[in-house]
Amino acid sequence: MSSDEFPKLMSSLFVLSGCAIIVRGQPRGGPPPERQINLSNIRAGAMARRAAQAQPDTKDTPDEPWAFQAREFLRKKLIGKEVCFTVEIKTALGREYGMVYLGRDTTGENIAEVLVNEGLATVRREGIRGNNPEQARLCELEDQSKASKKGMWSEGGGAHTIRDMKYTIENPRNFVDSLHQKPINGNELGRADGTETPEPFAAEAKFFTESRLLQRDVQIILESCPNQIILGTILHPNGNITELLLKEGFARCVDWSMAVYTQGAEKLRAAERSAKERKVRIWKDYVAPTANLDQKDRQFVAKVMQVVNADAMVVKLNSGENKTIHLSSIRPPRIEGENKDKDKRFRPLYDIPYMFEAREFLRKKLIGKKVNVTVDYIRAATGPGEGTPAFAERTCATVTIGGINIAEALVSKGLATVIRYRQDDDQRSSHYDELLAAEARAIKNGKGLHSKKEVPIHRVADISGETQKAKQFLPFLQRAGRSEAVVEYVFSGSRLKLYMPKETCLITFLLAGIECPRSSRNMPGGMQVAEPFSDEAMLFTKELVLQREVEVEVESMDKAGNFIGWLHIEGLNLSVALVENALSKVHFTAERSAYYKTLVSAEEACRLRKEKIWANYEEKPVEEVVHVSEEKERVANYRPVYVTEISDTLHFYAQDVETGGQLESLMETMRAEIAAQPPLEGSYSARRGEYCIAKFADGEWYRARVEKVESPAKVHVFYIDYGNREIVPSTRLAAIPPAFSTRNLPAQATEYAFAFIQIPQDEDARADVVDCIVRDIQNSQCLLNVEYSGVTCPLVTIQFGDTKDDVGLGLVKEGLVMVDVRKEKHLQKMVTEYLNSQESAKSARLNIWRYGDFRADDADEFGYRR
Repeated sequence: MSSDEFPKLMSSLFVLSGCAIIVRGQPRGGPPPERQINLSNIRAGAMARRAAQAQPDTKDTPDEPWAFQAREFLRKKLIGKEVCFTVEIKTALGREYGMVYLGRDTTGENIAEVLVNEGLATVRREGIRGNNPEQARLCELEDQSKASKKGMWSEGGGAHTIRDMKYTIENPRNFVDSLHQKPINGNELGRADGTETPEPFAAEAKFFTESRLLQRDVQIILESCPNQIILGTILHPNGNITELLLKEGFARCVDWSMAVYTQGAEKLRAAERSAKERKVRIWKDYVAPTANLDQKDRQFVAKVMQVVNADAMVVKLNSGENKTIHLSSIRPPRIEGENKDKDKRFRPLYDIPYMFEAREFLRKKLIGKKVNVTVDYIRAATGPGEGTPAFAERTCATVTIGGINIAEALVSKGLATVIRYRQDDDQRSSHYDELLAAEARAIKNGKGLHSKKEVPIHRVADISGETQKAKQFLPFLQRAGRSEAVVEYVFSGSRLKLYMPKETCLITFLLAGIECPRSSRNMPGGMQVAEPFSDEAMLFTKELVLQREVEVEVESMDKAGNFIGWLHIEGLNLSVALVENALSKVHFTAERSAYYKTLVSAEEACRLRKEKIWANYEEKPVEEVVHVSEEKERVANYRPVYVTEISDTLHFYAQDVETGGQLESLMETMRAEIAAQPPLEGSYSARRGEYCIAKFADGEWYRARVEKVESPAKVHVFYIDYGNREIVPSTRLAAIPPAFSTRNLPAQATEYAFAFIQIPQDEDARADVVDCIVRDIQNSQCLLNVEYSGVTCPLVTIQFGDTKDDVGLGLVKEGLVMVDVRKEKHLQKMVTEYLNSQESAKSARLNIWRYGDFRADDADEFGYRR
């Protein structure tokens, strides 16, 4: 007896037909070898076969009668069972014929006999030997089956057992839609043998699936039909094979088909995640994107301080540190294929469709709130490429608040899109499938970016630094009282940029009543060094008001077009809060405000505690006494100045005589250097606000500041050491040498206005006053004393250098101006003297009083007002 004649124990894998099966042994270190066994001495009908696709002349072969029933009988009896077989004959081509028994030995049920007995196979009588009892038994069983008219021996010939096979579906999509999500009973009939080079673990994955599904009764759910390919889910009574393959590391999730999976995509992701964590099979070399992070850095709670555009935010950790977090796997609204960086007026927040809506959604939902952050991956820094900008390292995370995934909410509203990845790119959101599903809903419902309606347009006027526009807007804001605003940016503790939603404009806003430490600034003359506690003040303001909804009271504006006033947030006055936290001092301009007492009280408390900016404060009782007396009596501290320029508004510019020598020395040195190395004509490009040097009508160079650029031929400049203005071509301008910048010597011309007097509104009367002043004091040395502060400059009294007579009082006496009555106690003596002089001028009917006291009801008629 040969070795093949000994019984062998194997498991049944696949039934080819009613008389042929494939068996294999137990796996040892990999998929076991397979073996085809053909049943000896019997023959079952041939199964239907599809015509070879490469041979168009061939035709499909149908089932022979009872062939499918024979195969199904064997499938149900043998699949997944242990069988025992003996090989009787092995042909030259390697085909093996033998007997197969159900069970672990030859005492089990003989499969060939069962088939013949059921009338599903015929006996090959031509090869029967009379002395073979097994063959004789088969003939006996066949005769009994014929007598009983079983199977193929029944009446009718078996035409009804031939299947109507269809190998193609005319409209696969309609077929899938008609059965969508409806379980269909079936069995895994076929095997696919690939011809490509197998990937690692491909054979093991095939064995894993075949040993569980091949020719088993299953249910199929048809999910989708992209590109005429039917996608579905196979459900076995013992579980979902898709989940098992993922859990055992035989497969990975495919994003494009996950979107149509209806059995719970999260289960598949969880199964894949389990395999990754255990590093099994295809994940044996897997390294998690956050493997290098401690647990406390992977998941934490933080407070949102700022929303950056629509996909990132700045959060404050429990340690007090600020950290920028990017939302995983989403992309904010953007304009494709257009380089808007070249357009200096391009503002992404307002000019990119839906960017403002996305930012506002995040701002209203998150600012000041605590959120849960789960870091998904760290995107490495990238250098600039051709047409692509450089990006710093990014921490990408899933952010939730109240159980809501912020990125998913953003995508579902059509305010962001989901990034697509390569299949092997694992750096993505831990809730990527939910994001894809949210995007699909947004597209279906036509939300936001996916809407076919016209995109929203935000026409937001930025009047920061636009003096003329700010002047036009000022009365409106003053009359409005408290106006709603959103803090868009914090420049320093007391300087902010506000968005006014009702007015749809941006303004620069300065806090009134306080003097906050100045931050470092890049000035035309060089970097301005930050004052102590300036960073702390800016951080305090940021944490309190950045991107919050506030109320503002506008009182005035400065000469640069910045609005000055009070800012309130949830009933708190920001100016008072800065003073209370020892991050600002009270400015004397607060005296007339309703908040003065509160400010002074808060400042006094911090001064006594010597906190922050008051840390080095030392009380000086003697000086305090002097201070009180100054409040009760005016102190005259006249200093010599040289008046250089007088404007039509009766403001004038003057130089301190004490520093005049420094200016002369600087001008001489500068002109000598320019003479040695003349600037190249036309090489200077003027920009508003920059310091430069300009060639005056006398042919000499002077320091100047650019105020406005109409064109290269018309540049408005202000001579900072003399106070006069001129319109010059850019060819008469040059860059200021660093050695002569304002860092080395500040601008010498200081702007002043006359105290205690009002200028007539009538143009002729005003011209008379200006002519008188120009004649009396321009280009002459006088004595000047600061009496009180104004909105744009100090208000002063000025005396003639020789006679010491008060110039302003002289104008009142001559009836050229009116008296501005001040109510401060320490100024009452001066005010009384001015009023007495005004009465004398009125009695004498001098100049503006020649028709009597015009300040009654007819004041406007005469061009005057009180």
